[in-house]
Amino acid sequence: MFAAYAARIDRDQPLNGLELGDRPAPESRPGWTTVKVKAASLNHHDLWSLRGVGLAEDKLPMILGCDAAGVDEDGNEVVLHSVIGQTGHGVGPDEPRSILTERYQGTFAELVSVPTWNVLPKPAELSFEEAACLPTAWLTAYRMLFTNAGVRPGDSVLVQGAGGGVATAAIVLGKAAGLRVFATSRDEAKRKRALELGAVEALESGARLPQRVDAVIETVGAATWSHSVKSLRPGGSLVISGATSGDRPSHAELTRIFFLELKVVGSTMGTKDELEDLLSFCAATGVRPVIDEVLPLDRAREGFERLAAGDQFGKIVLTSP
Repeated sequence: MFAAYAARIDRDQPLNGLELGDRPAPESRPGWTTVKVKAASLNHHDLWSLRGVGLAEDKLPMILGCDAAGVDEDGNEVVLHSVIGQTGHGVGPDEPRSILTERYQGTFAELVSVPTWNVLPKPAELSFEEAACLPTAWLTAYRMLFTNAGVRPGDSVLVQGAGGGVATAAIVLGKAAGLRVFATSRDEAKRKRALELGAVEALESGARLPQRVDAVIETVGAATWSHSVKSLRPGGSLVISGATSGDRPSHAELTRIFFLELKVVGSTMGTKDELEDLLSFCAATGVRPVIDEVLPLDRAREGFERLAAGDQFGKIVLTSP
């Protein structure tokens, strides 16, 4: 079957390790389901995998891709939950949880096999392309906002780095949930787009906000860390799920964190129950993932190049016939 896969690790030039071509189809195994992939979306996780982060050399070649929507063996339209072994389903009792492609072949292929527990019904209201955007970036944003930040309608939130998958999802979900959303970006076009999606104000990265916020959604890391901490009201929460600009800020702002009793919360992906809630939320409210571009699987390299350059706003989706 045709697939986009990591053939080698290159920490400096990750796209050098990306290959497109034939890979073995998944073999049937007890407790697992094979899904015909209709759409799959790119994540920064895929670029990190090509750098060897979370992906060991001995697992190569590895088909990339965490997210997918497709059709199962019985003809049902489904969405995949990307965290494998979260409750032990389909894997050994002592195996730690992992994100798809850290141990198991991923979704940038015509077929993918996952534990049956990881297969959820796709709401009829969502297209395959829309549903494929939800299991990683949108689920991450959902958990950051509603589980780990604990915000409620009327609260204020700062979303750093408008344009990225998680940040875009946080703006849209926050608006739909009645939050007052501020966003930042270095790019004027991305700031304008953030306003169109419902942010009340979109500012240059590092700019002073008109008010301190209840929570910050942080995926950028070192470049925005100090600004994130300084933007919080006393007792506010900084929820972090990524560090695309690096994980070592020059100023940790420890004094401000303890003096203002700020909360710093790490967040990774989300649970199957949260994904079910997110799917229902989108189906019921009309909220839809923001899609930057849809490409056929055989043009996956173009999608990776666009993601690596940071030119996209929203998700890049790959489709199979």
